[in-house]
Amino acid sequence: MADQALHPALADRPTLADETGIPRLLAIMAALRDPQTGCPWDIEQNFATIAPYTIEEAHEVADAIAREAWDELPGELGDLLLQVVFHAQMAEEAGMFGFSDVVASISDKMIDRHPHIFGDESRDKSAAQQIKDWEEIKARERAAKAEKGVLDGVALGLPALTRAVKLQNRAARVGFDWPGPQDVLAKIQEEATELVEARDSMDHAHQTEEFGDLMFVMANLARHLNIDPEEALRLANAKFTRRFRSIEAALAADGRRPEDSDLAEMDALWDAAKAAERA
Repeated sequence: MADQALHPALADRPTLADETGIPRLLAIMAALRDPQTGCPWDIEQNFATIAPYTIEEAHEVADAIAREAWDELPGELGDLLLQVVFHAQMAEEAGMFGFSDVVASISDKMIDRHPHIFGDESRDKSAAQQIKDWEEIKARERAAKAEKGVLDGVALGLPALTRAVKLQNRAARVGFDWPGPQDVLAKIQEEATELVEARDSMDHAHQTEEFGDLMFVMANLARHLNIDPEEALRLANAKFTRRFRSIEAALAADGRRPEDSDLAEMDALWDAAKAAERA
């Protein structure tokens, strides 16, 4: 197995040489964090400094999947796993919890949230009913944590569009929601008008606020249309990248770069790339 191959740098560390799989990774992280012999960078880190890397690695996993780069996926998943191990190591050093507690927590949660698999409930449920049951179980878990507000527990660290949808879903469960997409579209027009007014008469802070309002309502429209706004924007980013690279390729064939062109020419090349895709 690949996880049993010993890296040459570990040959003089018998405790690491004897380990395989998850124990080997835990031993490596403990060695990196060793106050006397560890890596200075790793030793200096804390939960706050590592959190951005955790988010970044999760996005890189999603990126590999979106590109169907299956040969890259093991490495990206390994990078994400390392983040969990890093946080667990820091927590253990602080006497808070350890990696085994992380594993026990998610294992218990999966069992508790699947009573139709691990309990005596029937498996004969629709996907919609399973989602409803899942949300009821999570609501009980939030209540046990003294999270009494409807919006409590929606993580602040989520991507903003994703968090907007989750907040709106929570509010919708108690009836605070637009009746349908048409009402949201009308609100989008209202917010767009307010943004134009802010551009012409307000300072940057107010313009930012109005832009945020518009984005929030756009996320709401995505929810009503059953669209993942993060996925939709990723696809739009990919489309923009693809078409702009077509512009670069067309100009390169003529020995030029985008800065040697002008907007009118690049716009025409964009339209050509768009037409070619549709064809």
